[in-house]
Amino acid sequence: MKRYLIYGVIFWVVVLGIYQKLYLPKHTFETIHPTVGDMVVSVNGVGNVGAKDIYSVGSFYGGQVSSFEVEEGYFIKEGDLIARIDSVDLVDKIAEQEANIKKLENDTKTLILERQNATLQYDYQEDIFKKYHTLFKKGSLSQMDFKKYKTNRDTAKIAIEVIASKMASLKSQIAQINANINGLKERLKRYTILASQEGYIIKKFVSNSQIINPNQTLIEIVNPKDVWVETHIDTRISGEVKIGNIATIRLRSSPIKYQGVVSHIKPVNNEVTNEREIDVSFERLPIPFYLAEQAIVDIEIRTLHNITRIPLKALTIYNEKSGVWIAKEGVVSFKALDILAYSDKYIATKEIGTEDILVIPNPKNKTLKNGMRIYHD
Repeated sequence: MKRYLIYGVIFWVVVLGIYQKLYLPKHTFETIHPTVGDMVVSVNGVGNVGAKDIYSVGSFYGGQVSSFEVEEGYFIKEGDLIARIDSVDLVDKIAEQEANIKKLENDTKTLILERQNATLQYDYQEDIFKKYHTLFKKGSLSQMDFKKYKTNRDTAKIAIEVIASKMASLKSQIAQINANINGLKERLKRYTILASQEGYIIKKFVSNSQIINPNQTLIEIVNPKDVWVETHIDTRISGEVKIGNIATIRLRSSPIKYQGVVSHIKPVNNEVTNEREIDVSFERLPIPFYLAEQAIVDIEIRTLHNITRIPLKALTIYNEKSGVWIAKEGVVSFKALDILAYSDKYIATKEIGTEDILVIPNPKNKTLKNGMRIYHD
């Protein structure tokens, strides 16, 4: 009887082993070994494409837009034509003033001839006066006759002075009208809107033939050199970020990674989110670009040398602790880790070695537990 009991136990052990081997599902897990090498430590944040400055271009004067051909997305250079505003009768006023100047200039030419004639008359009367003045001194000419020649000379002199006064008046009038013309021409220039700097048109506010008010904005532009990503990073991890740090920018609309550099750190944190605004400029701005587009930014803050690196796919959370599953003789156990730093591919730690076998969790397999036996590659 005792022998049959032993045989029965052996039988069921064999059956159970066969069942486990043939019928129970096997769980095979991928495994990897940690590596040692250099690791770039970075912090990342989410932000939006923005610009250091946005420039408004408008018209000092109101009126009808007579020429406005620029469009959003256009590049403009300094001095490029943006728009023309109808100046109404300003050109006619300038022409009228210029005609007045021509008339005054002709009047001046006439006075010049009159002055030449008056000068000749004066010279003639001066010669006569000198001649009769000598006779008067000798007593050969009466005082009344001498006074007549003196009066003729003085009258000729006054005639020259009157002409000179008229010429000075005309000169003053011409100068005043020229000043008015220059003012009108300067005003006319303001009806032609030129770009004061190079830029990229991001917004257009009016259309051709539209009536606008004085000082109304026509377009908004940004200088491509001013475009950056306004990134918001948790203050707990942003302390090591410095101006000049290398960065990688990933735009929501593109899989391409763009190189960048930290160019500005806002000196005031957000009191609500406890984030710091860190602005990252593009080394080479993508064209076209779109302000307010979402972007993810990774900023390199330092490099760890000869450090143990574990791929992020091996990292897991177990009992609210971050760590890895280690396999030893087919049995797994969880090891919590003190993580020194993160990168986009690895974590850095000093608590395990390259000889350890790390198990990669697989959601398709059974959930890993301490003491669980597994198959691994």
